[in-house]
Amino acid sequence: MQLTVWTYEGPPHVGAMRIATAMEGVHYVLHAPQGDTYADLLFTMIERRGKRPPVTYTTFQARDLGKDTAALFQTAVRDAVERFAPQALLVGASCTAELIQDDPAGLASALRLPIPVIALELPSYQRKENWGAAETFYQLVRALCPVAKADARPAPARKTANILGPTALGFRHRDDVVEISRLLETLGIGVNVVAPLGATPADLARLPDADFNICLYPEIADTACRWLERTHGQKTVRTVPIGHGATRDFIAEVAALAGVDPAAALDTSRLPWWSRSVDSTYLTGKRVFIFGDATHAVAAARVARDEFGFEVVGLGCYNREFARDIRTAAALYGLEPLITDDYLEVEDAIARLQPELVLGTQMERHIAKRLRMPCAVISAPVHVQDFPARYSPQMGFEGANVLFDTWVHPLVMGLEEHLLTMFRDDFEFSDAAGASHLGHSSAPLPQAGGEIGVPKPSASC
Repeated sequence: MQLTVWTYEGPPHVGAMRIATAMEGVHYVLHAPQGDTYADLLFTMIERRGKRPPVTYTTFQARDLGKDTAALFQTAVRDAVERFAPQALLVGASCTAELIQDDPAGLASALRLPIPVIALELPSYQRKENWGAAETFYQLVRALCPVAKADARPAPARKTANILGPTALGFRHRDDVVEISRLLETLGIGVNVVAPLGATPADLARLPDADFNICLYPEIADTACRWLERTHGQKTVRTVPIGHGATRDFIAEVAALAGVDPAAALDTSRLPWWSRSVDSTYLTGKRVFIFGDATHAVAAARVARDEFGFEVVGLGCYNREFARDIRTAAALYGLEPLITDDYLEVEDAIARLQPELVLGTQMERHIAKRLRMPCAVISAPVHVQDFPARYSPQMGFEGANVLFDTWVHPLVMGLEEHLLTMFRDDFEFSDAAGASHLGHSSAPLPQAGGEIGVPKPSASC
């Protein structure tokens, strides 16, 4: 175990919380010691949700370890079911509670509750947050989705798809879902279920009704999509529509599965023209370092090289389950991938490569600030400023516009600061000169020791 002041992913039970919080009608009873309720702040403070996550903690204390903590867990389960009346219940243990081996699955099963109970086995010392979210979603789908084929129903008037993967505490997931739903609607394709975000247990039972699935976030939905492929024969769209080119590829893949004309959804992004415009030509060849979750990092590398004309000098991810994807992508750029969850290794790589732009997580924002480099956030983990009130997707054509603004603005501001420094000694632009936008009659800035807004006495006083 390694002590650190920063971690890219929390323990797997935080991933389970993300699924429970994203859904409606699901409650999570977590066998955990007093103090583990810190995880609520991830949703109420960082994501700025208006209510607490649907999680009940047993919050046992040191003195409880000499008593029957199993009875404490069962009492918490009964109280949660009576108070919240969920349609389905998740039960599991945090990393600390895992050590006392109280078996939440068996204890909950012994209560014979009148609702589905899904026991989560999340090895806290081998796995992390994204894996925990993926496993939780998979277990919910497997428990609540019928294995047998439904009775023959009349064919729907149009093709439908499931959008799978968006969660609570996800990087722009809310807005991505809106953007992709609009694209599907433009193609004449209906959305059967969006899950886990906003879905109920009853919605998961309707997943087989769709013609195909869209794996929007592989870190979360890949396992569930593979199960649906095996069990119900549903095909999966795996192109992640981040960037202009990837969005066109996504539309082509969706249209082919649905048997519709893709032309209706092409093409509304301003990015291709803006990235070729004269204002952007000075950005061509900028050296960029990219780090984040594998899906966003791979997508960002493609956009950076093919759509912005940047040179990718570093590429990496922190979720080792997708290391193969990063290695495959890095080979396209002639790079050795950086696969680590140690932010100090990432900082060393950035300092060594000296890129002109860093694309990363909230941690890379801090690293770039210390190293005085421009940075834009492209991936979780993120802080409160990356859960904006405005509509700001990362996916689809509107997402491509957002990427252009987000990535180019740090470089433009850096250029502005460079010019101000260059002309600081010029008589017209020096600090002692008046504000140029106010005209020649403006007074110069007060020198050291002067008081702003206090007039000097006149000779007649």
